[in-house]
Order: sequence, then C-alpha cells, then structure tokens
Amino acid sequence: MERYYNPEVETASREELDRIQTERLIEQVNHVYNNVPLYRQRMDEAGVKPEDIKCLDDIRKLPFTSKQDLRDTYPYGMFAVPMKDVTRIHASSGTTGKQIVVGYTDGDLDIWDTCCARQLVATGATSEDKVHVSYGYGLFTGGLGLHGGSQKLGCTTIPVSSGNTARQLTIMQDFGSTILGATPSYAMYLGESAAKAGIDTSKLPLKVGIFGAEPWTEEMRQSIEKSLNIKAYDIYGLTEICGPGVAYECSQQKGMHVNEDHFIIEIINPETGEPVPDGTKGEIVFSSITKKAFPLLRFRTKDIGVITHEKCACGRTFVRMSKPLGRVDDMLIVRGVNLFPSQIEAVLLQENQSPNYQIIVDRSGSLDSIEVDIEMNEDNFSDKPSDIIGMEKALENKFKSALGIKPKVKLVSPDTIPRSEGKAVRVVDKRHVYENK
Repeated sequence: MERYYNPEVETASREELDRIQTERLIEQVNHVYNNVPLYRQRMDEAGVKPEDIKCLDDIRKLPFTSKQDLRDTYPYGMFAVPMKDVTRIHASSGTTGKQIVVGYTDGDLDIWDTCCARQLVATGATSEDKVHVSYGYGLFTGGLGLHGGSQKLGCTTIPVSSGNTARQLTIMQDFGSTILGATPSYAMYLGESAAKAGIDTSKLPLKVGIFGAEPWTEEMRQSIEKSLNIKAYDIYGLTEICGPGVAYECSQQKGMHVNEDHFIIEIINPETGEPVPDGTKGEIVFSSITKKAFPLLRFRTKDIGVITHEKCACGRTFVRMSKPLGRVDDMLIVRGVNLFPSQIEAVLLQENQSPNYQIIVDRSGSLDSIEVDIEMNEDNFSDKPSDIIGMEKALENKFKSALGIKPKVKLVSPDTIPRSEGKAVRVVDKRHVYENK
C-alpha cells in the first residue's frame, strides 16, 4: 500500500492545488516586490505591479530570473529578509563563475526538510531506516538536504559525507545502512569498489538509493541497482531553488513529482520563452512560492525536460517531470549535430560497456573533432591490440547509428579515467581555448 508523508497535500485535487499555488504566488510576488530591488526594478520595467497577479496564468507576466542575475547581485542582493533572519547559507560550487549564494530562514529549512521527507516516504522509508548520506556536506546543498529530510522522518541519520570509499563500505556493513544518498556516478563507483573488495552487496542491509545532483540515464539506474542490489530513485533539486527535494520519484518511477505546494514548474521554449504543452521538451523554469529568505520567481534552470499532469498510479496528484534530458548549456554542437552526454551514456550501457567515460571535443583548423574515451570492463577487457581496435570500430558505428555522428572511440585500461566523489566531469571541450586566443 502506498504511503505518503503529507497525504492531504500530495493527493489533493487539481482545483485545490491551483488554489494553494495561486494564493502563495500572489503573496510571494508582493514579498519580492517589496524586499528585492532587482525584482522591483524588473517588474517596473515590464509594467507589472503585484496587484496584476490574480491567477496562475498571470505568472507569465513576470520577468524571468537567470543565474547571471544572481552573480550580478552577489552575495546577498537577492535576499528578501534581513540577515538576522537568515539561519543558514548554502552556495554553488562556483566552477563557472561567482558562487551562487542562497539563504534560508527557520521556516525555509522546515519546508526543505519536509520536501526531502516526502521523497524518503515515497521510497518506502520509515523511522526504522538508517539513512547513509554520501552527498557532500558544507556549502553544497546535497548532504544537509537529505540529512534534514531523514531527521524529519525520524530515521537514524548517518552523516558520512563524500569521499573515503573504503570507509563508506565499512560503515555500510558495520552500521547497517538501509538507504543510500549520493550522486549516481559515486553510487556506481561504490558498486565497483564493493565488487573489487569482494563485498557481496546482496548481503548488505542496503535496499534503497536516492540519487541526484547530476543527470543519469535509465541504463545507469539499472547498472546501479544491479551492482548495489538496491532500488534506485531519482531526486531533483538545484541550489538556487531549494536543494534536493524540489521533485521526487515514487514507487512507480514514471517521473518525479514536483512539490507543487512550494514550487511552480513551467516548461518553455528556450528560444522564445513561451510555454509548451505537456509532453513537449523544453527548458524547465521554477518559481519558489513559499521560500522567504531567497525566493526566486521564474528561474530559468537551463535543464531540459517534459512534464505531465496525468494522475500517477501511486495516487499522488502533483505534476510529474521527467529526468533532465540534458541542459541548454551542456548541449554539444559538433559538426552541426546536437548531442548530449546522456545519449553517449545510453549507447555505452546498452552495449554493456563501462559507464566510466569522458567526451573530448577539440578543433583542428575549422573542423571539430569528438573522441569518447571509455574504460574497458571485465566483460570486454583485452590486451590484444587487434581485439581493442575491433571493439573501437564497432562502437564508433553504434554511435554513428544512434547519434548521427561518428566519434573516435578510444578504449582505455580500467581505472584510468578520473573518478569523482561529487559530480562527474563527462565533457572536456577544448574548443574555447582557440576561441579565446
């Protein structure tokens, strides 16, 4: 029987959810207009006043917010409450520019914990479970996000953080971890490491994994489930909106339920900014309608996805979003062909190849080149050059068939592609070096 953390909201009628969202949107628009100079300026420039927002469709009158806006107002320019009311601060890694700094009031943290608790319950978790948190702690939202949800539900929380893989496996065995939270690439690495250490994961108490913070395919899900002997669930979040818990998978695993009492999701055409119908791919846009310290409206995530309002068999009525199908800014254009790293990964896993790979894009003169470096695994390892060349050519043809472009494939020895205990680095694009010269 399906369980819910907040059944009255998670199974509410569409009319009730619309009513909740409308009331909270109107209140939030007033809050940001009165307390965030950038919002007031942008709304005034657009000729929009808080009183113009009367229904959900009116959200389209509001200007979009981008990551550049957050960098331009670094560090606290988008905060909507006095700093004395900010209980905690998180931040992005800042790998592509200035860090994005976000804040939370006590109430914001309670909402965040609730959203993550809903995910845990949707995977079958109860207060009897031991939640092993291998997401990074600190300014990154992953660790403390799932930590808060675990505590909210009353689980035993094991705050391991990332890194020290041998110690992670020992803790799983000795402490009896039943639920694992980590990035999917690190979960893969834990499964590999367990196999190398001779650990029979079928004998571990571990039963569920909650993975997010980076894109991953259905093929990767199946690989993780096999290596760790668990059921793997997707959780979606982003630093700017909340952290993990914006959306979560249920037992049906047919999309992630958006916590609609706290967030409004839109799917737009990334070129025009106009909404697209359910089932149509587009850029995901989120609005926080209850967060008080750092409330973003119409934030363009650059993630690509689809949504559906069809009722889920689990009984939840929240709109469902797909796994991110790529990113507007991660899409590679090589010799006129658009492709995403997830497409490369899907081919590799379909062909029983290692999920440890790296895409290297380069340029010689005016011609782009693409190479996919792939680790050999136990099933296809060979030290015979003729065998390796044959496998490389076969994979090149598979990529040509699936992607419309034929990359150079280079099979490398196991454990030679750098592992990440955070987000995996899948693409090395060297072309910008020439563009900046």
